[in-house]
Amino acid sequence: MLRFPEQGRTKEDVLATMRAARDHDIQWQQGKVFGLIYHIDEAVDALLQEAFTMFFAENGLNPTAFPSLRKFETEVVAMTASLLGGGSATSPGVVTGNMTSGGTESLLCAVKTARDWARVHRPEATQPEILLPRSAHPAFEKGAQYFGLKTVFVPVRDDLRADVGAMIRAVTPNTILMVGSAPAYPHGVVDPIRELAAAAQELGLLFHVDACVGGFMLPFVRKLGYPVPDFDFSVPGVTSMSADLHKYGYAAKGASVVLYRTPELRRYQMFVSTDWSGGIYPSPTLAGTRPAGPIAAAWAVLNYLGEDGYLEISEAVMKTVKHIQAGVNAIPGLKVLGDPEMSVFAIAADPSTGSGLDIYEVADELGERGWHLDRQHFPKSLHMTVNYAHVAVADEFLHDLAEAVRVVRRPSLRKTAGKFVIWLANVLTRILPERWVSAAMGKVSALLGGSGGGLPERMAPMYGLIGSLPNRGDLKELVLDLLDSMTRYSDSE
Repeated sequence: MLRFPEQGRTKEDVLATMRAARDHDIQWQQGKVFGLIYHIDEAVDALLQEAFTMFFAENGLNPTAFPSLRKFETEVVAMTASLLGGGSATSPGVVTGNMTSGGTESLLCAVKTARDWARVHRPEATQPEILLPRSAHPAFEKGAQYFGLKTVFVPVRDDLRADVGAMIRAVTPNTILMVGSAPAYPHGVVDPIRELAAAAQELGLLFHVDACVGGFMLPFVRKLGYPVPDFDFSVPGVTSMSADLHKYGYAAKGASVVLYRTPELRRYQMFVSTDWSGGIYPSPTLAGTRPAGPIAAAWAVLNYLGEDGYLEISEAVMKTVKHIQAGVNAIPGLKVLGDPEMSVFAIAADPSTGSGLDIYEVADELGERGWHLDRQHFPKSLHMTVNYAHVAVADEFLHDLAEAVRVVRRPSLRKTAGKFVIWLANVLTRILPERWVSAAMGKVSALLGGSGGGLPERMAPMYGLIGSLPNRGDLKELVLDLLDSMTRYSDSE
């Protein structure tokens, strides 16, 4: 058991311990992480760090105490709105919003806003529902769980985009909010926003565009001449949007923006307490105290780079994306899924080649070479978010990817054993009582190579198993067990 320190340690000792712990992290500085980190260069890092540190003690809770933060936030929101169609011919009103801690908080704000708006404008929705393509971000589901709403998921089309007809058919008197993504995170494709928004507007629903990934990339990709469908406030019927500054805005974490077509709609996001003995307590977003560093750093980087800087960065990124995608498609047994519009896409095994390649094994082999790619399912694939940090390492990645595929094609005892475990688990789930199977899920991490303190080093057997479990409730319990173990202190650390 770890006890609270009785005595302080020297600055040098504390920092040395922290550096040693960091040595076990993914080395993102080498450009080997496709996601999580968005990086340009040391000059931008220095700017972000200085701006962040300048305001590291301030608190965004009270704009009257720190008018500088009010200036930074309102200007960041205004600049983002102008980038995303605010003030266009179809959106002449004042698009307004707030900065948040990240995409999840922005989406939670949009869900809370929709719930409170519906209480006034759609009182017939006695059990309010959010209508989502299956590819929509889980934060909407999280928000629905937090705020007592129901989520209704609609399968996507064969091209991985939202199915407009199916979405319309899924609308009920309880539907209050419809969602589209620009792009959807798993496969990087933009949903048919114009058609979805028109349907929502005709049906009297709110419509949110989740542009957390694409909000600071798609506008510049379009300016560079790449085909980008309409997706922002220039589209009638779009009532709110979200865009993450700490993704392709290359700002410091955590920083996102949630936007609303009208100030009247944003009021449903806000919270005010007037009867507290501590005074009047207003809060525009979910957080109370808000770190000032991300607000200041976001303002700094937008002004430092400007449109010309973002265009230059986006052009380099898109050239790298096209190079990587061509390289992936040239490797026998692999393909890029769908037809993504920007720098987010997924790599999958190509069944047309008859190779039977296990894409999760490919990810494990890439991991052995220092690369970090998230595994996805439905369909099985590897996630790629390419940013400026990958411009210099694209050829190295393609070389290692081809080598990983070559290694995976070779038979091995370890892969045979993993496939046997998955086969056996699937047999047992069909013949054993459900309660026995559920009890066995608690042991699966150790069975697949884990130590009981988290995930196994190689993930292919784990993902192969969880992707085929017939009872998704068992899978949820398994993930909860793993999450619990990974977020609990262990004396072995």
